[in-house]
Amino acid sequence: MRDAYIIGAGQTLFGAMPDESYRSLFTQAFETAKNNVPAGIDNKDVDEAVVGSLGVGGRQLGLSGPAATEHAGLHGIPSSRIENACAASGYAVRQAVQAVKSGMADIAIGGGVELMTDLSADVTKYWLGVSGETEWERLTGTTFSGVYAQMASAYLNAYDATTEHLSMVAVKNHANGAQNPKAHLGFECSVADAANAPTVADPLTLYHCCPTSDGAAVAIVAGEDVVAEYTDDPIRVAGVGAASERVGLFERDSYTAISSSETAAQQAYRQAGVGPKELDFAEVHDCFAIAELLAYEDLGFCGRGKASHLLDNGVTDPDGDLPVNTSGGLKSKGHPIGATGAGQITEAFKQLSGEAGDRQVTEPRYGLTHNVGGSGGSAVVHVLEREVAR
Repeated sequence: MRDAYIIGAGQTLFGAMPDESYRSLFTQAFETAKNNVPAGIDNKDVDEAVVGSLGVGGRQLGLSGPAATEHAGLHGIPSSRIENACAASGYAVRQAVQAVKSGMADIAIGGGVELMTDLSADVTKYWLGVSGETEWERLTGTTFSGVYAQMASAYLNAYDATTEHLSMVAVKNHANGAQNPKAHLGFECSVADAANAPTVADPLTLYHCCPTSDGAAVAIVAGEDVVAEYTDDPIRVAGVGAASERVGLFERDSYTAISSSETAAQQAYRQAGVGPKELDFAEVHDCFAIAELLAYEDLGFCGRGKASHLLDNGVTDPDGDLPVNTSGGLKSKGHPIGATGAGQITEAFKQLSGEAGDRQVTEPRYGLTHNVGGSGGSAVVHVLEREVAR
């Protein structure tokens, strides 16, 4: 199969946007992505579109892909929707890459959109709950934060990590998000702020949990046969991996690892021909602080039970050996469920293009994005490469 490249990517602000609709948000993200294509691109050049969305509140569950793309001025092309909980747009980008690599499309877009803040907290909690196992988790009262709290408790009991390490994740990602003008929670916090915040689900406090956000993000993917028409500085999709796992946490062999993330990462590394040591930065799925610790281990950044050591030694800081979540992550940047994975791709595209501003990593070549659905029922990993030396 031919190579696929990201030639443009963009997102809206992430946050509370009561005056927007999912159609307007998706259109904004698409137009921003188009504006980031160096030579420009017309709507008529797009051959296929894939849109990720959970459909919070039940809005436009049927034909939500075409409903979003028609508003963006994309007519006559195949347009479809992927629902894979929080991994929806990560999978949408994967599908766009597959369409291009297979030759069925020269240009495809993968993106996502979610509108979440116009609902009451109780209704939003219900819709977030469907990302877990319905009968034995959601309907018995277990919340999304409650599931991750169980994972956090198991991890802290098994290894030498402490709740302070959860707070260190929040501090790092808020500091990064404070440098990101698109972030929902673009302010810094301290370890004391995180530790002393109200408890959401023990041991997770408010600062260990991502916000409920609105937003959209889009990546434009081009095949190797046409990429030169749009840019002379393309970002290659070097590797993609995806996997699923038992949806219910209680059905799994371990509460301290997400096997779908591990399998997806191994696939992506194998396809890219690189490993964790070659990465220059990563955007990982930190819906809760414990999720970032698990990601370090699932993605092979360190051994099992050693994630806290990376934090203690500053490895994942912006000036560390492997900066993680330079965008602010879900924790600070925000988590509009259907848009999160494509938002990660947008940050990776900016970093590899040298356009990340104050949070720019020094001369990166390889970046990784890691997008998880629910508590690990699905996961998708992309490894992106900048081929042209800066």
